[in-house]
Amino acid sequence: MKYSILILLLIGLVHSCNESDDEFNPTLPLITQTGANTFGCYVDGVLVTPRNGATSSLGHPTPGMIMSSGPQTQEIPYHELRIRDSKSGTGAILNIHFINLDENGEGVFTINESNCYSNVYSPVNLNIFCRIFDNDTQAFKWYCSIENSGELLITRYDKNEGIFSGTFSCKAINRDNPDEIIEITQGRFDINWKLLNNFSDFP
Repeated sequence: MKYSILILLLIGLVHSCNESDDEFNPTLPLITQTGANTFGCYVDGVLVTPRNGATSSLGHPTPGMIMSSGPQTQEIPYHELRIRDSKSGTGAILNIHFINLDENGEGVFTINESNCYSNVYSPVNLNIFCRIFDNDTQAFKWYCSIENSGELLITRYDKNEGIFSGTFSCKAINRDNPDEIIEITQGRFDINWKLLNNFSDFP
């Protein structure tokens, strides 16, 4: 009887693991400005896209993409776009920290130094950080954007419609090994933050 229960538990575990990661073949989304709630970029050649995770006790899945905001300082507000593959135990995380978004609107902006922290703990600038799983070391690595190492182009910012679109690329440094520098390339996002909580939009 004990062996039967053990076998059933193992089968359930394998099944749940397979459900998380098999047949997941993400693609880089097109560059659009319609509020399609899409995101994609390559981090050191690895494609990063959002994916929802397990359903919580509230009946919603753990979100793969969140946009938040708050006061960075008394005078300077911030917005953050947080991307995560929430379904995989080794999923990537990427965070873009914007300041004065309402004031700046559309245009080309320099990506600056990150300390790999979010919200009010971030530097008061436009910066990016990410977490990637290293298959060779079987451990996560954190990368922080480097000062003046790239650009972010906001192609559409419509506060009334809640649509926020753009492209980006930059270099980032390993938080724990300053000799390792990677590139974040082909970044694009097309957000409608009024609809972003419709988690069914993500795989």
